[in-house]
Amino acid sequence: AMTMENRISVVTIIVADKAAVPQVNACLHEYGGHIIGRLGVPYGEKGVSVICVIMDAPGTTVSALSGKLGMISGVSSKTVTAKV
Repeated sequence: AMTMENRISVVTIIVADKAAVPQVNACLHEYGGHIIGRLGVPYGEKGVSVICVIMDAPGTTVSALSGKLGMISGVSSKTVTAKV
C-alpha cells in the first residue's frame, strides 16, 4: 500500500467570532500529534485572533484539519504546503 509522505504545512486561521475559539482549539488538540509549532496573536482592535499552525503531516491529515476548521462559523483558514 502507498503511504503518504509527511510534508511541512502552515495552516493560517483567522477567528472573527470569539465564540468559535473553543471549537478551533478542540480541532487543533485533535491534531496535536502532527503540530510542531503554533503562534496565536489576538488583535483586540479588530476583534479577531490570528493563529498560524505549523504541521509535519501527510496532506490528507492537513486537509482534514483544514476542512473541519472551515466548517466552524466565524473562522477562515488557508493552508500553504512546502513543495519538498
